[in-house]
Amino acid sequence: MTPDFDYFIVLADMRTGSNLLELHLNTLDGVTCYGEAFNPFFVGLPKLPEMLGFTPEKRDRDPSALIDAIRNAPGELNGFRFFSTHDARALGPALDDPRCAKIILTRNPLDSYVSWKIAVETNQWKLVNIKQRREAQVTFDPAEFAEQIEQRTDFQRMVLNKLQTSGQTPFYIGFDDLNDIEVLNGLAGWLGVRSRLNELSRHLKRQNPELTLSKVKNPEEMERAVSGLDRFNLHRTPNFEPRRGPSVSRYVCAAKTSLMYLPVRGGPEAAVERWLAELDSVNVQDLLTDRNQKKVRSWMESKPGHRKFTVLRHPLARAHSVYCERILGTAPGAYIKIRNMLRNRYKLPIPEDFELSNYSVEQHHEGFSAFLAFLQKILAGQTPIRVDGLWCSQVQTLQGISSFALPDSILREDELNNALPELARQVGHLHPPRPIASDPDSPFTLAQIYDADLEALAHKAYRQDYLLFGFGPWWPSGA
Repeated sequence: MTPDFDYFIVLADMRTGSNLLELHLNTLDGVTCYGEAFNPFFVGLPKLPEMLGFTPEKRDRDPSALIDAIRNAPGELNGFRFFSTHDARALGPALDDPRCAKIILTRNPLDSYVSWKIAVETNQWKLVNIKQRREAQVTFDPAEFAEQIEQRTDFQRMVLNKLQTSGQTPFYIGFDDLNDIEVLNGLAGWLGVRSRLNELSRHLKRQNPELTLSKVKNPEEMERAVSGLDRFNLHRTPNFEPRRGPSVSRYVCAAKTSLMYLPVRGGPEAAVERWLAELDSVNVQDLLTDRNQKKVRSWMESKPGHRKFTVLRHPLARAHSVYCERILGTAPGAYIKIRNMLRNRYKLPIPEDFELSNYSVEQHHEGFSAFLAFLQKILAGQTPIRVDGLWCSQVQTLQGISSFALPDSILREDELNNALPELARQVGHLHPPRPIASDPDSPFTLAQIYDADLEALAHKAYRQDYLLFGFGPWWPSGA
């Protein structure tokens, strides 16, 4: 008997039970699951220096070569786990190959999110010895949960569409099925392997068996947030073109005025929000945000004559702001893992421990130049690093926004002093306030390092933004 497939891919995400599914698969004679083979930060397992002769660097140069190595490794059938945050270059070849078995593992997204928060808090991602179990009660973050749901839904929708259009059938398995030996043996039969499970391995222990509500510090807020989710997409306008999601939860409505801000990430978001709050004499916390499509549509229907607007930032200034805040920064929200990867694996001249006293303007120019050049590779899909919303093109972001709500006005950051008050006057404000400028980048401003070489690098990375939005050199308007 020969397997019906050459290899397999487990399509899952963090805290969905993929470690346990891998354990069960590896218990089958002749079957090997090679872990998170395309995790950007390691290959296979977190502390594994290499797998099948592939270091992370070798794998990143040619992801398809590792797929071939897994397919051809000894055994009856081999495969790997793949999450929505893994190197997308490996996903295409696997999805296109009908000889690759697709196993789709799912879990209640709320359970998955709370489990992830606890794992981050305790730094315990697997439990083998129950005596070593670490407990924690975490705070539910509605915006973070909505963003995680959106990312995973987009990934699942893309996988489903790809399998539908190529006429392939996956094997669906849920988190609760991982303790059902008949389902697991059904998976073995579907894969076409000879072996079957006689009993379930008890090596891994359930880490957080309590009720979900008891695991969070703010259960009432969690219940309110979850009850507002449109799980069945009743208010989503069908759109079958490939696109970036509209990120509706990020939209910001004024507390009283009929204005809605559709943010482009990496832009002057904080400054615009402060202006919206001052417009209605409220605190920034009183602005309306963290809403789903149903609630945003309801707001629009209740505000005849409303205006929706977005603000573009010069591509070079946007990249510099993101570099300072997320790559060099150490505050919550900084991309420390990505910074470490850029420095250690790709040898970008980024300091390991940032201290202003040991950091010169020349070092800042060198590091930012290298980051700009590398951004071009990220945006071209040539690296395992995700195309994050903070550094994707603004064209791409606006296309995503427009799939749900077209902005009435597309403003530029350097025209906000006049444009925002004029917008407020259109909806009834006679004496609107002037905007407050964005906080300067730290540790150095763009003006301190600007030159034509930086502009050229930004133009290469964001050619579409320069072309379609008419951006010229940053220096005349930004300095």
